[in-house]
Amino acid sequence: MSRTLIVVDNLEDWAPFYPSEQVMSFKAYLDGGHFNSSERIRIINLCKSYRYLADGYYCSLLAEARGHHVIPSVQVLNDLGKRALYQLQLDDLSQSLERSFADHDKTEQLRVMSYFGTTPDPAYRDLVRKLFELLPCPVLEIELRYRNAWEVVSLKALSPRDLDDDAQTAFAEALDRFSRQVWRGARKRKRYRFDLAILVNPEEQFPPSDAAALKQFIRAGRDLGIDVELIKQRDYLRLTEFDGLFIRETTAIDHHTYRFARKAAAEGLVVIDDPDSILRCTNKVYLADMFRTRKVPAPRTQILHKGSAGQVEKLEADFGYPIVVKIPDGSFSRGVVKVHNRTELQASLKELFKNSALLLAQEFFYTDFDWRIGIFNNKPLYACRYYMVKNHWQIYQHGGARTSSGSYDTLPTFEVPRDVLRAALAATQPIGDGLYGVDVKEKDGKGYVIEVNDNPNIDRGVEDRYLGAELYHLIMGEFLRRMEERGV
Repeated sequence: MSRTLIVVDNLEDWAPFYPSEQVMSFKAYLDGGHFNSSERIRIINLCKSYRYLADGYYCSLLAEARGHHVIPSVQVLNDLGKRALYQLQLDDLSQSLERSFADHDKTEQLRVMSYFGTTPDPAYRDLVRKLFELLPCPVLEIELRYRNAWEVVSLKALSPRDLDDDAQTAFAEALDRFSRQVWRGARKRKRYRFDLAILVNPEEQFPPSDAAALKQFIRAGRDLGIDVELIKQRDYLRLTEFDGLFIRETTAIDHHTYRFARKAAAEGLVVIDDPDSILRCTNKVYLADMFRTRKVPAPRTQILHKGSAGQVEKLEADFGYPIVVKIPDGSFSRGVVKVHNRTELQASLKELFKNSALLLAQEFFYTDFDWRIGIFNNKPLYACRYYMVKNHWQIYQHGGARTSSGSYDTLPTFEVPRDVLRAALAATQPIGDGLYGVDVKEKDGKGYVIEVNDNPNIDRGVEDRYLGAELYHLIMGEFLRRMEERGV
């Protein structure tokens, strides 16, 4: 379990706000004798001055020395103290600035308030959110003006005491959203040993787990003493409240899911998918080369480099037609093309090379289904057969506004051919001990690994069709084991 504490100079400073047992004075925090060394503590530092060597500065400094997660951090306070330092982090804000202030009078100097990355004016919300991710601070005054473009000319960390009544109301509402736990004092609930966040995106077209499966994860976790909460992208800075992170949103490197994984790992959380697994599994070029060097059984594959001469002729000589061409980071059969002749191959390469310097070409052999073997902690967990869409060569067929998928069946892992299981385990062991879905084709009694997915589907009534609720308990049980082992 983690605990959130608000530190103020004096308890009287909290008078305008709702009383909470989680508010303490800086003096009480300084004494520090009542903290359990094994307890996860998050500090929201609301002292009135953050200047160097003031109480607010020392509050953040002591929090970091004690292993408490604090906002604002000492680094943020130091950066905000010097314009030259925080300007280094603002280079990527130009597009947000242009969107936010496109219709503003360019002679006007603007002042925008940020309360935990939110602001009352919808026009500035994108800018304020991005600033908060770069420089997390409870209350931030942002001044902007137009020179050749809109730019941030001043950032100033403020205390809630500096705010008028309306601004204090906006601040209190933002604090409530940012940290639910501050307001839980009046409501009794079952105490859990650990807190687990499941990252989801309700708008995702093909989420790794449907709503029914997510409910099963929550139920299984709570059965084991883990309080499970669904979180979204906007909850990035709440990660330190939790002991573990389970990503149930499709992952990518240039994406917030990877940032979540990296932050969670850096904060000592148990995280699935861990950042190394995301990095390794989301790029098929890495997988292809790893399969080759580790002698993992896989279809013959060639890495294609944009601009290299003689690739088409070599492919024709080595593979013959048809050939499968893939982008390195596609998912759900997107960016995968089967070509039947040189004209189709050249056209596909021209189109796919627009987005990547490297592509993959793979020999094609047809099977009625692909095996999907779920592996967790280097052990087989579940097994499915995903069948090809009727009159199509893939398990997904994208066309227009509709995506079709083939049927499936689910089996106990002991009924899977031994060579298929062996190939799946050989593919995941060099990657890590996370949760993986290995796609394997079976031909002439042998298993050939197509790819390893770091974020495999687990949907109610599909992957759990054989194990039922036990599948969710096995996954949550491994989270529990790892959290206990780390002593988080």
